[in-house]
Amino acid sequence: MEQYKQEFIEFMVESGVLKFGDFTLKSGRKSPFFMNAGDYVTGYQLGRLGEYYARAIHDNYGDDFDVLFGPAYKGIPLSVATVIAYDKLYGKQIRYCSDRKEEKDHGADKGSFLGSKLKDGDRVVMIEDVTTSGKSIEETFPKITGAANITVKGLIVSLNRMEKGKGSKCALDEVSELYGFPTAAIVNMDEVTEYLYNREINGRVIIDDNIKQALDAYFAIYGAEK
Repeated sequence: MEQYKQEFIEFMVESGVLKFGDFTLKSGRKSPFFMNAGDYVTGYQLGRLGEYYARAIHDNYGDDFDVLFGPAYKGIPLSVATVIAYDKLYGKQIRYCSDRKEEKDHGADKGSFLGSKLKDGDRVVMIEDVTTSGKSIEETFPKITGAANITVKGLIVSLNRMEKGKGSKCALDEVSELYGFPTAAIVNMDEVTEYLYNREINGRVIIDDNIKQALDAYFAIYGAEK
């Protein structure tokens, strides 16, 4: 596993973004882990997060894109932090763009988008925290493809939960099949589990035997087809 992925896993734990225990998800599922990117709140955290996203985007999609699109609301800080990091790490000026929940009808920046306007010929990478159902893509994909003649190069998320979506495959794979562009994550849950099992982070074992058994049982039921 790449060094930045190992660092990112520890970063999620240290930031309190990835937790293990007993959680009830919006879907009603009882899950032994929970991830909330809304807990990245400091400048230091967002700076590091942007660098991890930038490295993953570079690994998966190279420099062959012009715009990073982050769906409102969580995608707004993610896209801003990542384009700053991309310039710092790779010296390339990537524009950021996000949608508005409600269209602004006045001012110089009126319209449906924040940041850069989309232009014909733009190559766009979409960025999200995590994709569980593909609902946000379903809402935003028509917006960006209707705004200009663009090409979506791919979607990047921070964590692939590797759970079944609407069918037997994970949500990321379903999005890829439905919309025809590749999807990727900084890390997936197999990598997280393998790295954290019986490993101490700040003097505490994050995934012990009990948590590991709970994860195995959970994915035996809800795990996506590989």
